[in-house]
Formats: sequence, structure tokens, C-alpha cells
Amino acid sequence: MVGMAPKARTSYRCTDCGFEHPKWAGRCDSCGEWNTLVEEFLPTKKTSRRAASYDPGQVAPVRMAELVAESAPRIKTGLTEFDHVLGGGVVPGSVTIVGGEPGIGKSTLLLQCAARLQAGKEKVLYVSGEESLEQTRMRADRLEEDAADVMVLPEVRVEAILGQAEELGAKVLVVDSIQTTFSEELEGAPGNVGQVRECAGLLMMYAKRSGTAVFLIGHVTRGGVIAGPKTLEHVVDTVLYFEDETANDFRILRAVKNRFGSVDEVGIFEMTSKGLAPVSNPSAAFLAGRNADTAGSAVTVLLEGTRPVLVEVQALSSRSAYGTPQRVSTGLDNRRLAVLLAVLERRAGLPFAELDVFVNVTGGVRLIEPVSDLAVVAALWSSVRNSPLPEDAVFVGEVGLGGEVRPAGSLERRLLEAERQGFSRAFVSRGANSGAGAKSVRIANVGDLLRELSS
Repeated sequence: MVGMAPKARTSYRCTDCGFEHPKWAGRCDSCGEWNTLVEEFLPTKKTSRRAASYDPGQVAPVRMAELVAESAPRIKTGLTEFDHVLGGGVVPGSVTIVGGEPGIGKSTLLLQCAARLQAGKEKVLYVSGEESLEQTRMRADRLEEDAADVMVLPEVRVEAILGQAEELGAKVLVVDSIQTTFSEELEGAPGNVGQVRECAGLLMMYAKRSGTAVFLIGHVTRGGVIAGPKTLEHVVDTVLYFEDETANDFRILRAVKNRFGSVDEVGIFEMTSKGLAPVSNPSAAFLAGRNADTAGSAVTVLLEGTRPVLVEVQALSSRSAYGTPQRVSTGLDNRRLAVLLAVLERRAGLPFAELDVFVNVTGGVRLIEPVSDLAVVAALWSSVRNSPLPEDAVFVGEVGLGGEVRPAGSLERRLLEAERQGFSRAFVSRGANSGAGAKSVRIANVGDLLRELSS
């Protein structure tokens, strides 16, 4: 019929790998995942021209040797833990996304950063797509930082956001949240795959053209990943996850991607009535409340990015009341626990086939590094024997299937941190090059460890 608008074209895109399908299917043809295809409206030609308006224009290719590497100074936020996770501060022209569970403190963290940056004479625009101006002001009033001079914009249209940011000359742009923004030139509701990808792409191009540092707040799915297409994490420069896995007030900010710094850096914050307070000594925070006289408690030294952190591993074993013993672990992979139990039973003769075993890592930390194996083994032995471990000892080493103890990387940094926290002994592999730090007790296998602990 004459005068009717053309019907919007649609496709189906995998939220895991981003592969596009012409029609819906139960399984993605590219990555093989099930039930990950979602419908999205394809951009119109007008949308493509609109996006191109933010492009810096045609540039000629140049030889790499002719390029001059200019290192722009990072912008310090004043929140030491946040700057540490970013790699030393905010990089101009970068795009960072902060994801986390609802209510964990993402908006509070970035509002605090906005207030501190504005106090440092950096022009900041805080875009609130989820709260009214009054609600944002109420949250700002609870903070220790003075956010009175921060410019706040209640807007969800990405074109209007970019126009206001350019008019203001903002050096830092905070968008809360990327799932609430939408482009007027693209069909579909805010939050769908197409809208999230299109808005993130426009914000990224604006950041690279203008040198504005852009922070995006992202919601997470039930699986714990940022909602929207997986390509969203590929587009941005830095991906941070805010975690809260304990009943206490600690929050862990973890970098899973960072083009300008180390990956797997962590920052520790404490939620207070006046906002998030950086924890300057994470090792002391994780070991707070530890009772060294209790059997089943061991300490290891993890390397979170470039920072060594001491954490406590707790183990409890008891006679099983059922035919099949329980194996429960928090912060440690269950399969890794099963391997270590098998090694202890076969190489050390400990009767775990008859015992329920429970392992917990305090502070909500996850044991990813295999160098924590020795601490788990020591805690399990201590629980079975009901004998507390030495109060001044840490355990750093990987345990193999033959019971051998293998050396840990960056051991000197780990032992220096252990010594700084008051630990004078470290049980390490015989082949380790320990250097400075806590005094090393060298062992070749788990048998040597148990003999040392029994003596």
C-alpha cells in the first residue's frame, strides 16, 4: 500500500559468539551453544549514515615507523583501588564497562569517581538512564565525596547523550546503564542485542574521536556475564566485574580485560554508610578474624594480577553418616578438590574415603592458581589430625598426581608480602628459587610436607 513504512528487517544473532543467522534455530551453527539466538532488528541505511557522522573521516595509511608513540597522562580518580585495577588511572579516549549484580554498588562506585574527578577540575557528565534526577541526588547526598558540581543528564537516547557530551566538552562520560540506552535510528526496545551493540559502537567511536573516557555500567545475566551480545566485551577497552560473594561488606572489583594494564588485577572495597571505601591492605582484610589455633586453617599467597594477596584456606573433615561421603567446596573447584583428596589418600594414606570433606576460602576469593594446592593439602591434613598448623607459616606450591610439589612463579614477591604480613616461614617446592622474603622450608612431595608438620 502506498505510504506505508517498509517493514523492519530482522535477523537472529548468537549472544555468545555474535554469529548472525537468517532464521531462528535452537543451536548456534558457529559456537554450538543452545538457546542463545535472539531476534534483532537490522540497522537501516539512515542508521549507518548516522553512525558515520561520528567517524573521524578518511585517513591515509602510514608506515608504522612514522608513527610517534604519545603516552597521554592517566587521570587519577583518587580511589586508589579503582586506579590500581585500571592500571594506574583512567586512560583518555578509553571505554570501560563495569558489570555486576543489581545493588552491588556499580552506580555508587562510578558516582564517587565522577565526584572526585570533577573535584580535580575534570569535566564529567553523568548520564542516568535508570534513576530520576532526585533519586540520583539522594544517592549522592549519602556519599562522603561532594558531587555538587557533577553534571547529571537524565537521558537514554544515545544521539542526545553524545550531543550533550560534545557540547559540554566532557573529559569523562558515565552512562548508567548501557542496557537502558537506545538509538532512535534503530528498531527495537532498549536492551535488546541490536540496540546494545549499536549504542556501544557509537559511544566507542565518540570516545576515540574526542578523547573522552567513557564508563558504561552493565547488568549481568543469571550466568554472571554482562547482558547483551558477547561482542560488547570485545568492543570496549576494559571489562571490570564487581563481585560480592560473602555475607560481609567487602566488594571485589576484578579486571577480566584491560588493554592498558594487567589482566586479573583486583581491587578491594568496603561498603559503608558513606559509600565504597578502598581497602589499602587486602591481605590483612582477608585474614581478619583468623584463629590460627584452630585445626584446618592454612594460609597461601595468591598473585592477583601484579599484587600478592594472602588468603586463608579452611578445611573440615568428619565421619560420614551416609554411604557416599560429601565433597563440598567454596572458592575451590570441586574437581581439583577431588584430585587432591585422591593424592592424599594414595600417597599419604589418609582415609578420606570414609570422611565428609568441606573446604572454604575466606573473603569470597576463588583459588584459580594451582600454587594454592599445598595450602589445601596442609589444611586437610590438619583437619584430619585435629592438629593446628604453625601460626607463622604460609604454603605455596602446586601438587602433582604423583604427590610431587612443583615451584610457584614470582615466588620472591609472594614471600616478601608474607613477611610483610608477619609470616616468617614458607613451605615451598625444593626446586623453587625463593630469594628474599620469609624463610623457606623446602619439600619435594606431600610426604615431606606431612613429616615436617608432624615433627
